[in-house]
Amino acid sequence: MLKLKLKEIASTKPISMSKLSRLSDVSYDTIQQIYHTPYKDVNLSTLEKLADALEVDVCDLFEKVKGVPEDISPKKKPKKVANSSERYSP
Repeated sequence: MLKLKLKEIASTKPISMSKLSRLSDVSYDTIQQIYHTPYKDVNLSTLEKLADALEVDVCDLFEKVKGVPEDISPKKKPKKVANSSERYSP
């Protein structure tokens, strides 16, 4: 699985989210989503803009991680099964 390292790279520069938004012409909301959800799918054109603003290669924005982190893995709810004496009511 790939993780975006946007937050880590920007903090080493140091560039705030609002400054990165202005430099890259990417909306503040998009940058905020990437900061808080680094496993988010992002368009290549957006990644190119961000990489250019940070003066790094696009490939530097990625980190390969093993497995799926718990905070993004789908949480399955147990299905409710009625006892033989209960009736189903929608």
